[in-house]
Amino acid sequence: MPELPEVEVVRRGLEPQLLGQTIRGIDIRQPQLRWPVPAELRHCLPGQRILSLERRSKYLLIEVTAGWLIVHLGMTGSLIWQQGGGAEQTAFSNTGRMPQHDHVVLHLDGARLVYNDPRRFGAMLWHARSAGPVSAFSLFKTLGAEPFSQAFTPGLLHKASRGRKVSIKQFLLSGMAVVGVGNIYCSEALFRARLRPTRAAGRLTLRQAEALHQEIRATLAEAIAKGGSTLRDFVNSDGQAGYFQLDYFVYGREGEPCRLCGTPVRQVRQQQRSTFFCPHCQP
Repeated sequence: MPELPEVEVVRRGLEPQLLGQTIRGIDIRQPQLRWPVPAELRHCLPGQRILSLERRSKYLLIEVTAGWLIVHLGMTGSLIWQQGGGAEQTAFSNTGRMPQHDHVVLHLDGARLVYNDPRRFGAMLWHARSAGPVSAFSLFKTLGAEPFSQAFTPGLLHKASRGRKVSIKQFLLSGMAVVGVGNIYCSEALFRARLRPTRAAGRLTLRQAEALHQEIRATLAEAIAKGGSTLRDFVNSDGQAGYFQLDYFVYGREGEPCRLCGTPVRQVRQQQRSTFFCPHCQP
């Protein structure tokens, strides 16, 4: 599943292509994704000019005059730019595209933006400007702070963890304090902060929260700079695979020596997700 760095790579790749484009029409070929694709898109999007392309957590926000088209890539979703009616195309997520999984198509000025999703776990939703700012969208109301925003501070991280008996990893994955720290980058940030992922969140000290805050930002920033992680089929806006996975300290390295101390990396399961850590560096 694309995590925050991969979604940000998609956003940065698509932004120069989309800004200023006018949506001439929309084809909804498969209305049943994770949630039904709103039928109102057929009449509220044509004629709309694209004003911005932003990201909230793992959601892409395509802003037009009337509101925001909200896209989530799910596990296997792709946004594919096709110039000149599809003769030339760039895949902005996975390279294993099959046309029968082209579920939604935006027709633009001499180009198309295709949403392709074999497993249909992604989403394409709508928030009208008349309903208020996009921050009022129902799925965004309970989201934590963006990791690179001023709102995300060590104090916020520490305060939100008070009284929490769940593990620090599950606390981060919940998105209560900070969004976008998915399974891969959670394992990596906790290693860098020298925190064992099974530690109870409520035991996090302020000093540890400061270290974790710093490493969350550093890990995500490095991943974005390196085009994200390609474990299966993710590619960036130039059709190139990300390569942050080459620098993993612990994720996917069970039994291999820790890059810092040489101790074999261990793997445990936490709520049906794999967690990797060094038992020496993360006491």
